[in-house]
Amino acid sequence: MEQSPNYRDGEFQNLVETNMDIGFRGYVKLISASFFGKNVNRRPDHVFPVQHLKIKQSDTAQDTATVITWFGHSAFLVELDGKRLLLDPMLGDIASPISFLGPKRFSELPAAIEDLPPLDAVLISHDHYDHLDYGSIQKLAEKTTHFFVALGVGAHLERWGVPADKITEMDWWQEASFRGLTFAATPSRHFSGRGLTDRMETLWTSWVLIGRKDRIYFSGDSGYFNGFKEIGRKYGPFDLTLMECGQYNELWPNIHMMPEQTVQAHLDLNGKLLMPIHWGAFALAMHSWTDPITRATQRAEELNVPVTTPEIGEPVILHQSVPNQKWWQQ
Repeated sequence: MEQSPNYRDGEFQNLVETNMDIGFRGYVKLISASFFGKNVNRRPDHVFPVQHLKIKQSDTAQDTATVITWFGHSAFLVELDGKRLLLDPMLGDIASPISFLGPKRFSELPAAIEDLPPLDAVLISHDHYDHLDYGSIQKLAEKTTHFFVALGVGAHLERWGVPADKITEMDWWQEASFRGLTFAATPSRHFSGRGLTDRMETLWTSWVLIGRKDRIYFSGDSGYFNGFKEIGRKYGPFDLTLMECGQYNELWPNIHMMPEQTVQAHLDLNGKLLMPIHWGAFALAMHSWTDPITRATQRAEELNVPVTTPEIGEPVILHQSVPNQKWWQQ
């Protein structure tokens, strides 16, 4: 970690100045909005559709097509060149350090961890609770061949029982070859930490997944910055970008994109098909639960950007089946 060019003065640094201090007035605004603000439907008031996976333990992954299945928020099952990958598999019920207190998942999952088939790899963007979950990792440890994580995050996994030889930590712009695939850790504009005293002590990253034919970009969490253009120049064009569009607020504009910025970042990356993510599972900000996807799809339509909006559990098959129904509207 200390040898990383992104690590200075005892912590990791963003590529551009990123102020995360909301100040006293900011906290007052948050408290006021929480207790006295108008009802903005931060959680759905109805049961929305979830498609259940029909994968059997003995099934092999798709080798002729790239299949992406959303588990809500930023968790994905990706089948790429016959390999099965999980991205940011926070598959617990509550995104919080306290098991009985915190934002609760909106819906059921498309499959329980126990029902998933063996996995080739798990990729983790950073250590926040809505992306890295203790209970999920414990259940995934035995059925996963290898874990690829941002620099420093491996220590969490080791403490939770994952053998060190099953973990590869990566710094920005590093690449790893794995079973015919290439994974590249690329910059994002965010931060890390799981407690009051460990902010910025591990790295946060986005991921590039490269197969024989298809390239996928996974944003993790990020504010908008010029790094998207650099990633696009180096690794684009991308057949699919999985781009965060939710949990934003005017008080923290540097670490989470506004939905309109999500679409611009996709264009910066030289993406072909956009899937807005980081919504649909947890209420981590003050906006309504549908605001991120409504604003992102509206802006994409204005700019003629192709978008896929699958139900949770509904497969996206690149170049074949791209669901785009507005299922969140009731």
